[in-house]
Amino acid sequence: MRHYFTHHKRWPSRLLCLGLLLISLSAMAQTDSTRIRTSVNMLGFGPTNILDTYLSQEKFAGEGLTFLHITQKERPGKRWTTILQHEANFSIADDRAERSEEMEGAYSIYWGRYLTFRLPGNWRLEAGGVLNGNVGFIYNTSNSNNPAQARFSINVMPSAVITKPFCLFGQQFAARYELDLPLAGLMFSPNYGQSYYEIFNRGNYDHNLVPTTLISAPSLRHQLTIDWRASRTWDLRVGYLGNYQQAEVNHLKQHIYNHRLMIGVVKRFRTVYYKR
Repeated sequence: MRHYFTHHKRWPSRLLCLGLLLISLSAMAQTDSTRIRTSVNMLGFGPTNILDTYLSQEKFAGEGLTFLHITQKERPGKRWTTILQHEANFSIADDRAERSEEMEGAYSIYWGRYLTFRLPGNWRLEAGGVLNGNVGFIYNTSNSNNPAQARFSINVMPSAVITKPFCLFGQQFAARYELDLPLAGLMFSPNYGQSYYEIFNRGNYDHNLVPTTLISAPSLRHQLTIDWRASRTWDLRVGYLGNYQQAEVNHLKQHIYNHRLMIGVVKRFRTVYYKR
């Protein structure tokens, strides 16, 4: 009889251990994956060159500011990465005689998917494509008739990112280069001699949404940066951002060349996702 009660007294503890084991196994089974998210915030300053023959035949040169935010998501052991970039620019430029001034502002978003390749020498190559949208303006302070030009475009862009970590003076660094080339897209432009009053008040469409290619809009955007590993979770990043947009459509020429010296911080997050 004593053996019977002793044996049955052990059941609650056994059931508790079994329950804890089942809960642990269930939690392990629910785990989907670990994702690494990298967040970058950078501010840049540098020269800008502007030409828009709808507003003026003159070229304008000045200085501008750029804010750049980058979010990159990837899974350890997986070859696909996703990169989302937000870029905001504002510039003020003068003509050669310093008698007229133009202000330029733009917001651009870049969403890209990349296939990752690990190369010899600890090089990392990400190759893929980017969907890009731009909206902005150019305002000429001297024009009384048609003083402003609206800007809008969407593009499909082949893109590549190559990264190389290295050590220097006992510190960890990483060099990164990104290249984006618009392949094809669509942009807004008034036609030669057409006013915005005709477009928006009278509704006179005159080829104002123009398909673009590398020939009609040969643009380029690239970044060269160096990261210094300041801690396990964040880096200091410095580098150069060049964004050269140009087009010749509807008998009008335009370009905006931005050169920026960038500085900012890189923050890394590791997140565990669960199935529900």
